[in-house]
Amino acid sequence: MNLFDLKGTTSVVIGGNGVLGGAMSEGLASQGSRVAIVGRNLDKANEVKQRIELAGGEAMVIQADVTVEDDLKNVLDQVLSWTGSVDIVVNSSGINSSTPFMEIKMDEWDNIMDVNLKSVVLSSQIFGQQMIEQGKGGSIINISSVSSDPPLSKVFTYSASKAGVNSVTKFLAREFAPHQIRVNAIIPGFFPAEQNRKILSPERTESIMTHTPMNRFGNPDELQGTVIYLASVKASSFITGALIRVDGGFGAMTI
Repeated sequence: MNLFDLKGTTSVVIGGNGVLGGAMSEGLASQGSRVAIVGRNLDKANEVKQRIELAGGEAMVIQADVTVEDDLKNVLDQVLSWTGSVDIVVNSSGINSSTPFMEIKMDEWDNIMDVNLKSVVLSSQIFGQQMIEQGKGGSIINISSVSSDPPLSKVFTYSASKAGVNSVTKFLAREFAPHQIRVNAIIPGFFPAEQNRKILSPERTESIMTHTPMNRFGNPDELQGTVIYLASVKASSFITGALIRVDGGFGAMTI
């Protein structure tokens, strides 16, 4: 038995047009899952789709504002028209800001909270209900951050939103367990992505390396194994409510 075989499943990757979301989309497709890549930027989403198809996988692109309930319901409708089911959902949308705490405006706070946390709640409601109705279980995988606990300096709102993701993950693990829907989160360390480049000054990069035992940034494809593991009911059937670090040892570091 191949523990990581995802053939016959359909994955919805919210934020699949991003660097990390794109890598996880490709990882799921590599094991046979049909992947719906969801995001605002169609050009980047189509690039991910092309890479998946060149590798022999199946994918579709759906443009959506993941903070809008009707947009996510439309995503569900399109996915059901395509494959007839939803088995795996990855919530990987994320934005960041380095605004100092005393200068944060509420529109910035609301925007980051909407993209990073509200989208997780909305997609879990919409796709979770579909999984319940299908009656065959499923896997919801949320993308948190090492900034969730303890919070990192310079990213106040982002840290608060990701702490919320951790809490929602554990709550939904209990909520959905009777339906055999597993809910887990991946806690990535520092990976090169558009949302964090603006805060990675040379001084901050040096500090990150000092606190990362493996002394390097992660490569986006290094998230693929963990997302495949959590997606596979064969490999992780008794795992729910877990927060799994992929951080080069960052969370193990003190002094």
